Amino acid sequence: MKKTLLLFFLFVLALGAQKPKRVNKAIELLEQGQPIYYTGAHGGFEEGVKMAQTYADYITYEMEHGPYDVPRLTEFMRGLVKGGPTKSGHRTPAVVCTLPVGGLDEATMKANYRMVQQVLATGVHGILLVHARSPEAVKVFVEATRFPFNRLKVNEGLNEGLRGAGGQGSAAQIWGIPVKEYLEKAEPWPLNPKGELLLGLKIEDKYALNNVERTLKVPGIAFAEWGPGDMGMSLGFPDNHDSPYPKPMEDARSRVLAACKASKIAFLNQVRPNDVIAMIKEGVMVGAGGQEAADIGRKHTKRAMPW
Repeated sequence: MKKTLLLFFLFVLALGAQKPKRVNKAIELLEQGQPIYYTGAHGGFEEGVKMAQTYADYITYEMEHGPYDVPRLTEFMRGLVKGGPTKSGHRTPAVVCTLPVGGLDEATMKANYRMVQQVLATGVHGILLVHARSPEAVKVFVEATRFPFNRLKVNEGLNEGLRGAGGQGSAAQIWGIPVKEYLEKAEPWPLNPKGELLLGLKIEDKYALNNVERTLKVPGIAFAEWGPGDMGMSLGFPDNHDSPYPKPMEDARSRVLAACKASKIAFLNQVRPNDVIAMIKEGVMVGAGGQEAADIGRKHTKRAMPW
């Protein structure tokens, strides 16, 4: 009897130790100084159920090159809830969307900011803006994720938020929190330390590269990548998606990494089992490359959160 009680007590303690402190698993890890790892998705409910137990800390939901299908994304998010929680105790893995609109300039972003509102209403936890060429476009991007009553950095690099009422109820349901709490937490991190939205940028062509230092200083951005596939095409190397890269591509990568460090945001890069530790030492904080590389990286950084 005593042994049974002891085992039950230890089980309860273990559950308490795994209780999440945040909605967004990826942000919780970054706050701890831990690198995060992601995988991709583009399906509906059944894929969501299956991917709820993914090894990854977040899922990139691809709508840049695939269909812009908000109903399908909505079903995917519901599937994640059905298949959850994660081993870490989070209701779902974090989900970060790409959109079929690039941050080419301010006018383009203003004309398409409704896409940001629509995907956030599904309960996703962030957005990765592709072809982030213009700081002015990125500013509108951040503003599109914010409700107008949230005032941090308004008139200090940002204008009032553009996000309107209407989608907060469905998003709060996915997050498993009251609507009032969602309204407080649906903010870009680390701009708002209590925010649960993870916003990233793809600095993936020569035009974006020319502005990268200014672009990454826009308040509200948490991570960025250099996008070797598109960057290679932009620089005249269409077949150099993977390393070793020509010198102009290596220089582009180095510049984006340096800009990330200067702006104190996370750098995203491919990681492999044979180089993940070196990448982490270099400064990579967001990795893509599969479960084996992620497992090696997590052991190297002595990660405590279950995966």
